[in-house]
Amino acid sequence: MTSKELLYLEDALGHEQYFLTKCREVTAQLQDPALRQCLEQMTHQHQQLYTSLHRMLG
Repeated sequence: MTSKELLYLEDALGHEQYFLTKCREVTAQLQDPALRQCLEQMTHQHQQLYTSLHRMLG
């Protein structure tokens, strides 16, 4: 992996961490069950992507 590719993955990992944090914060505040379920799904998807990126850097 080139240094540029490594930097890209590290940047993407940081973005996914940010998305996870925000999704969890907003989910905790939601009252609407449908919206909450939608955001929980988004959180799960971002968690999977974060885990995949982290493995690539591993």
